[in-house]
Amino acid sequence: MHYITEPMAIEERSMEIIAPYLAELNLTHEEVKVFSRIIHAAGDPEYSKVIEIHKDAIRAGCAALEAGCNIFCDVEMVRTGINKRRLADNGGTVHCLISDEKVASTAKELGITRSMVAMRTFGERLHGSIVAIGNAPTALFEVLNLMKETTIRPALIIGVPVGFVGASESKDFLAETSPVPYITVRGNKGGSPIAAAITNALLYMHKR
Repeated sequence: MHYITEPMAIEERSMEIIAPYLAELNLTHEEVKVFSRIIHAAGDPEYSKVIEIHKDAIRAGCAALEAGCNIFCDVEMVRTGINKRRLADNGGTVHCLISDEKVASTAKELGITRSMVAMRTFGERLHGSIVAIGNAPTALFEVLNLMKETTIRPALIIGVPVGFVGASESKDFLAETSPVPYITVRGNKGGSPIAAAITNALLYMHKR
């Protein structure tokens, strides 16, 4: 059996296979890159039907990355999947507090999720950053609430929590109320690999 073993060739062939699914969607060149990386990460062309990119999202995300912004994640799986070397090229770092002992104890005391406490703890640091949420709908709700109650404004929210309890609703709320650009996938789909894939798509396209 013959199969491709060279990493770049595998990726290039994957993108060739994905391209026909996007051909009739009237996407910009940059949007194609985001859609393609999402579909590649999920192995699921059906994502093309549920991805939603705010009109200013790619511009805002790339500008923030070029300016050296930090990225704040809800879970370690998102943080692990992001290309930190590429992010560091312009001075940015990626952060996650889900395993922080103080965050865990506060969450237990308040009876809320650790991801909510993590976003509250990041607080003002979220301003001008990229927020990447791939797992916890409560983290996305918390960021939206922070924006409602304060002047905190991330440069971009990548909100793709996955699941059946609150995930779809949190993403609908993001699209309906966010005062800042966002990238999301409607419905129950999403997850940490998708959040990381979107982030990396922006990292690979922004000017260095």
